Amino acid sequence: MRNHTLAAVMALILVACNNGEDAQATQNAANDVQSLANSALSDRESFEKTTIATLDEPWAMTFLPDGRMLVTEKKGRLLLVTQKGKKTPVAGIPEVDYGGQGGLGDIVLAPDFAASGYIYLSWAEAGEGDTRGAVVARAKLSLPAAGANADDAKANAPKISDLETIWTQKPKVTGRGHYSHRMVFSPDGKYLFIGSGDRQKFDPAQDMSSNLGKIVRLFPDGTVPQNNPFVGMKDALPEIWTLGHRNILGLAFDSKGRLWNQEMGPKAGDELNLVQRGNNYGYPVVSEGDHYDGKKIPRHETHPEFAAPKVSWDPTIAPSGLIFYSGNLFPSWKGSAFIGGLASETIIRVAFDGEKAMEAERLPMGKRIREIEQGPDGALWVLEDGKDARMLRLAPPISKEPVVAEPPQ
Repeated sequence: MRNHTLAAVMALILVACNNGEDAQATQNAANDVQSLANSALSDRESFEKTTIATLDEPWAMTFLPDGRMLVTEKKGRLLLVTQKGKKTPVAGIPEVDYGGQGGLGDIVLAPDFAASGYIYLSWAEAGEGDTRGAVVARAKLSLPAAGANADDAKANAPKISDLETIWTQKPKVTGRGHYSHRMVFSPDGKYLFIGSGDRQKFDPAQDMSSNLGKIVRLFPDGTVPQNNPFVGMKDALPEIWTLGHRNILGLAFDSKGRLWNQEMGPKAGDELNLVQRGNNYGYPVVSEGDHYDGKKIPRHETHPEFAAPKVSWDPTIAPSGLIFYSGNLFPSWKGSAFIGGLASETIIRVAFDGEKAMEAERLPMGKRIREIEQGPDGALWVLEDGKDARMLRLAPPISKEPVVAEPPQ
């Protein structure tokens, strides 16, 4: 197996040399990364997998305050799932354009969910002719009242109502790929960030009159903050926060309040980016991968005006899902990021030292991983991809050894 830690160290040393840094600076950079690598390697944890439920093409999940989960399935079904695996369909879901990478997508709770009952959904919808695009809407979630008669199916049927679309991809285009439509709220709850994929159209990622290939920032009601970086710029959509993205399949804030995204590169070149106000991440002008037809794409180092990824992967990991771990079940993993791997059939752990990042280890899963979340008790909850996909709970192994009392001192 390739030593990804050593490869990352060598890559940073080479970058330092290519940038004309002196020998001492290069050595310092190598020492810093080696220190991070040594720390990351010492943070390994063991875990056991427990199958909770089986699902049909799940895409996203989020935890409710009571520990139950809301899980989306691409064909257009939203499920309320208990930690024991009981599944109940949620009524009121809009029609989705299912096919390819399209369908029902992400789901997050409003920051004030306990008071408002709002949830946010994303999905692919059909447009005029043979066009499609992602949309984001908020809706009220109604759950069975505590103590409701278990035999009363109507009283126990969860549903959404007052569905209101607050954002759409512009323009709607042909094809069924790269919707992205991942969402995350800022830690203070003031802003909603949405990943908008390039829809496999390349150039719109650099077109400011389009929101394709962008990360956008909105208020929770869908209105645009007037302190967004491109407000007032001619021919620029005011919702744009960053540009030059490809297929954003993970958005998450770290404990310092910094926003990160992971996205699929073309043929290799998957990226983990620190998302900062107004940055241009370069796609399709630059990438750490090349086109599927073999056509070369210049690397970020050739265009320093573009923000380069903090970590890139070649060969591809096909990333999907992104969280920062803050639980207590795996104490040495606190502060690490976890990325689901589709083609790689792994969970990738990324370690950090400030804004420096590197792959620390891969957790083999043997299946394509679509989504990963942290549960209320600190366990990792995972959705496999595709039909007959399992929902898994990852927790430290329970020792089979007998407990032996220590003799009195």
